[in-house]
Amino acid sequence: MDALVFDGQLRFDRNQPAPVLIAGEAIVAPHLVGICSTDLEIIRGYKGFRGIPGHEFVGTVRACHDAAWIGRRVVGEINAACGHCPRCRTGDPAHCPARTTLGIDRRPGAFAQRVSVPVACLHAVPDGLTDEAAVFAEPLAAALEILEQSHITPGARVAVVGDGRLGTLCALVLRLPGCAVELIGRHPERWPLFASMGVRACAAADAGDAAY
Repeated sequence: MDALVFDGQLRFDRNQPAPVLIAGEAIVAPHLVGICSTDLEIIRGYKGFRGIPGHEFVGTVRACHDAAWIGRRVVGEINAACGHCPRCRTGDPAHCPARTTLGIDRRPGAFAQRVSVPVACLHAVPDGLTDEAAVFAEPLAAALEILEQSHITPGARVAVVGDGRLGTLCALVLRLPGCAVELIGRHPERWPLFASMGVRACAAADAGDAAY
C-alpha cells in the first residue's frame, strides 16, 4: 500500500505492507488525516518514532470481525490500552502504562491507505458531519480534556498561552461554559478572527498583571 514513512527521513513508500486484520481491531481506509504539531516533531526526532505517522483521521472501516462496523465512517481515539492493568480496570485506559499511540508510539499511523485501529477506539461519524469537520475530533477531544481535568467555574477569567491551532481550540472550548478567555500569543494577524469568536488576544507584554 501507499504510505508516508519516517525512518530518519520522511519518504513516500508505494510498497508498505498493509495491516492484517486481527481480533479486536478494524482496518480503516482514511479519507483525511490532519497534520499535527506532534507529527512535525516526530520528523525532528520526537520519541524516536520510526514508521507511519498520523493520528488525526477520519475514514471508512473496510474490514472488521464485527460486521456492524464495516462501511461505517469513523474517527478514532489514539491511545490503545492493554485492557488488563490496574489503570484499565479502574476505567482510566488513557493512562495505561502499556498503551501504544497511533502514529506516535509503537503503532503505525494513518498517513497510509489502510490503518489498523482497535474497535474500542472507534467512534462513528454522524451522517451530517463532513470529513473536514470530523477530522478535528482528536484535537478537539484533547482540548475538551481541560474541562474534565480542571475545575473551571462558569464565568471564570482564563488565560490560554499560545495562539496556535491547539491553543485556539482550547480557547473556544473554554468559551463553552462562559469563561472570559484571553489568548496570549504572538500572531497578531490572527487576533481579529479570535475577537469575532469572543476571544480576546494579546501579546504577553500586554497581558497585564491581573490574576487569572
